[in-house]
Amino acid sequence: MRKAKMYSAFGAASTHNVPLTSILTEEQREQLCASLGNVKLSLLYKASVHGYKASAFHQRCDRQGPTLLVAYNRSGYIFGGYTSVDYAQSGQYITDKDTFIFSFQGKIPVCIKINHGHYVRLDDAGVPSFGQQLYFCYKNQPVVYSLGGNAFSINTAAMYGNDPQLSECEVYKISSQVSTEEKPWRNVLWTAERKDELMEMIRNHKPVVASVSRVRILMIGPVGAGKSSFFNSINSIFMSRITSKAMSGSAATSLTTQFRTYPVKDGREGKLLPFVLCDTMGLEEQSGAGLDIEDISSILQGHIPDRYKFNPTTPFKPDEQKSSRPVSLQEKIHCVVYVIDATKISLMSDKLQEKLASIRRKVNSLGISQIVLMTKVDEACPLVEEDLQSLYVSSYIKTKVQEVSSRLGVPVSCVLPVKNYSQELELELNCDVLLLSALQQMLNFADDYLDDADQMEDNIYI
Repeated sequence: MRKAKMYSAFGAASTHNVPLTSILTEEQREQLCASLGNVKLSLLYKASVHGYKASAFHQRCDRQGPTLLVAYNRSGYIFGGYTSVDYAQSGQYITDKDTFIFSFQGKIPVCIKINHGHYVRLDDAGVPSFGQQLYFCYKNQPVVYSLGGNAFSINTAAMYGNDPQLSECEVYKISSQVSTEEKPWRNVLWTAERKDELMEMIRNHKPVVASVSRVRILMIGPVGAGKSSFFNSINSIFMSRITSKAMSGSAATSLTTQFRTYPVKDGREGKLLPFVLCDTMGLEEQSGAGLDIEDISSILQGHIPDRYKFNPTTPFKPDEQKSSRPVSLQEKIHCVVYVIDATKISLMSDKLQEKLASIRRKVNSLGISQIVLMTKVDEACPLVEEDLQSLYVSSYIKTKVQEVSSRLGVPVSCVLPVKNYSQELELELNCDVLLLSALQQMLNFADDYLDDADQMEDNIYI
């Protein structure tokens, strides 16, 4: 019988100061990784080394990001669970739609997703659990305990043979595989000259329709994706210093509650640049929260004024006298930008994806150009975090661009990865080049829409 190939992983110093050796075979590891995407497993915790205690588990596994627990019992079953939300002993009930439990049935891990509407766990100092239903290292003993419940549809006989005695329990950190392309999949000049050239092109941009003095670009996206941060970043570049004019942050609900139109000046005393960035309330998946799709329709057609305060439960109703007059092309939106967090593309809920699809259908019906701004690329890929110039040789970022293209139904060429300024105190050349390149593309796409809109108006008068 062929001996299974074993893996070693070195974590923080263990109780016995010995390397941690995984029980998983190469084939089992590959099967589990296939269930999770392009990832690698790093062994954090091994109960036979660190102890079957909750305190030992948390010491090794807290704040490690997504983790996979693999348990082994004396009857030979291999089973466990995955969570994408890290352990932090926050005392909060955690929701995580990507959580699943699994059990090897032969060579294949059979995965069971969490049922809708259930918490994955109470994030406390206790033993690892899934759905407040399946507890590992129960009462600090080598035992798995099934409490019953509805979070998962569990058959304990099939999952672990109704044998609760554990022979081992391992927890792995899940991280993305970092791989690079032989040559960049997009070409970028990361030079000061290119930055200056882009800034000059933007300063001198003239919309193709004479009646439009400034292109209006609408930013749409989930809460916390970086819409306001993009405006702040562009404003910072032209002000030659970090600015924070639009409220931005990482709150669970939208920090933007008004429709805001942000013109940008070319320096403190400079003239207004030929574009306006329009910021909206963040999208949220539940109904009655976040930006309403009917409000987006009103924004696109130029009906909503600057500083209008959104009411998620009641869409905007234009004044009858004002709505009776035709809206000029200058007041309408000329380009729509969907702002998507690169770290959350795979976590996008079906409800949010459907909301974005509904918006896309409306935007398509009006013929408005559309672009996707994929933010937080540095947080998504360690290679890019180390060096932003690695962006277009990162295989992982390439797969994320392809994924967001597929999920939103836009061409890959319309997905622009960027890094907004968030915690920096000084401007950075590579960041500026990416942001300015994205803005230039938005202006080009807006011109495509304006050209078509102008031709349509001409045909009407013929």
